[in-house]
Amino acid sequence: MMEKELGKILIIDDDEDVLFAAKMLLKKYAKEVIIEKNPKKIPFLLNHDTYDVIMLDMNFSRDTTSGKEGFYWLEHIMERDANAVVILITAFGDVEMAVQALKQGATDFVLKPWQNEKLLATLTSASKLRKSYEQVDTLRQTNRQLSADQQDNFGQMIGDSPSMRNVFAIIDKVATTDANVLILGENGTGKELVAREIHNRSMRKNNIFVNVDMGAITETLFESELFGHKKGAYTDAKEDRVGRFEMANKGSLFLDEIGNLSMPLQSKLLTALQRREITRIGTNKSIPVDIRLITATNMPLHEMVHQNTFRQDLLYRINTVEIHLPPLRERQEDIPTLARHFINSYCKKYQKPPISLDDSGLQRMKSYGWPGNIRELQHAIERAIIMCDGEKLSEKDFFFLQQTMHQVQNEPSQPANNFNLDEVEKNVIQKAIDKHNGNISQAAKELGLTRASLYRRLQKYGI
Repeated sequence: MMEKELGKILIIDDDEDVLFAAKMLLKKYAKEVIIEKNPKKIPFLLNHDTYDVIMLDMNFSRDTTSGKEGFYWLEHIMERDANAVVILITAFGDVEMAVQALKQGATDFVLKPWQNEKLLATLTSASKLRKSYEQVDTLRQTNRQLSADQQDNFGQMIGDSPSMRNVFAIIDKVATTDANVLILGENGTGKELVAREIHNRSMRKNNIFVNVDMGAITETLFESELFGHKKGAYTDAKEDRVGRFEMANKGSLFLDEIGNLSMPLQSKLLTALQRREITRIGTNKSIPVDIRLITATNMPLHEMVHQNTFRQDLLYRINTVEIHLPPLRERQEDIPTLARHFINSYCKKYQKPPISLDDSGLQRMKSYGWPGNIRELQHAIERAIIMCDGEKLSEKDFFFLQQTMHQVQNEPSQPANNFNLDEVEKNVIQKAIDKHNGNISQAAKELGLTRASLYRRLQKYGI
């Protein structure tokens, strides 16, 4: 038997000689051996840790023959942890009671005095059983999470513009490595799609891809969501939960909107990444994890480091390679291909005959700024397909885009006597964006700003 193969073992018996003998024998083979002679401490022990195997005496000093205390504590253990692996310690004459206990959830029993080899064999089998329970539980929760996360991403990345060809080239280089990747881009540019493409081309492609929206996780649920928890760890913890890190073991973990994390949560995330292990809330057991980390955000992380709102050491940890996704307005040559792809997809989805896109409809799309990027284009085409009565989509089928443009073009400019700096800056930025038809790079150059600085101001003013 290899050393430390048995994991963490809890032994409850009111006979100190039994406890001492068992600990001396097992400490060579177990990661940790905890002994306790007072069964009333079982609730405390179960609340504060998890155990691979629990050895439980059938009879305690209060009642040395009936086994009632043993049955009571067995039931108590199984209620708290349905996957608990309990080995009963019993005298030869109690075998009939032990068989009854097996029917109530115990895994096996050993007779006092035990043979060392037989005890080790029993515990080895029990430890393997516990691991199989945990694997099944992890797979069950992972499948539930995958079903919840499943979205229709139309299955592929589309684009032939120079900026997208550059993105594809970076993906080709980085995908087969295990390097951490940071994807930067505005909302709706397809950051998750890029993350999935990296995973699908990686050596981990046959394992799981787990997606986590960091912007949707509250401070209080952060550790539970990412690291998991034990039943009873807090008020609403009604069952053991597998965290996203554990789910993603041997696969890829995608942390979207990582720029939204507060500094305390950034620290907790960094610790897990550095140690490559996590600990479920309510336990002291460290769980090693092997993940490929992919992160994404629409926020200027480098500027946030200078502003002390994002940890520099965390940025170094997550951005071994950076991929910058261009907004749709900077890759207009891809609009026809994207439009036709979405049209074909929604015709199939809504069981409509083939529908084409005429020149007026395409021109309307090209002249629009697409603040919501590809996601907005996708939704616009879905709406048009649903409402379309003919065989072609024309300018009139995208009247809602025209209204949006009309509203922007006719927004009243700031009066000349308005000296509010924020209002003046917002007005100047809007004029620069309009002048360059939504081209962020050109607008930033004219304003004397970096692209990241301009993005931050666009977010500030809601432009």
